[in-house]
Amino acid sequence: MMLGIGTEALIFLYAGLSGITVMAVYYALVLFRKLIRHKNWAVSLEDFFFWLLVSIYLFHQMYRTTYGSIRWFFILGVVCGSILPYLFRILLKKIWTKHKKNLEKYKKNR
Repeated sequence: MMLGIGTEALIFLYAGLSGITVMAVYYALVLFRKLIRHKNWAVSLEDFFFWLLVSIYLFHQMYRTTYGSIRWFFILGVVCGSILPYLFRILLKKIWTKHKKNLEKYKKNR
């Protein structure tokens, strides 16, 4: 089945949103782990179930958008969507560090 470029772009967007969703949930899981300490076996169990649910979720998204066909633009969309939250986190960290330095400088001058 041949898809048009508009359909491929829309599927790429949906795949990117799926990648963003996966990474956002993973970052929430990491934050939960930092707030409440876990033993190694609990972390392993959480990771196992996380990746099991992620594989089911991505398969469902792939089946819904490309009717189960593995398309390169879907995989690329998920990868790009997964990288975006990482880059966003780095940007926020840089902004926070700069803002924190400015606040410390301001406090010293008072």
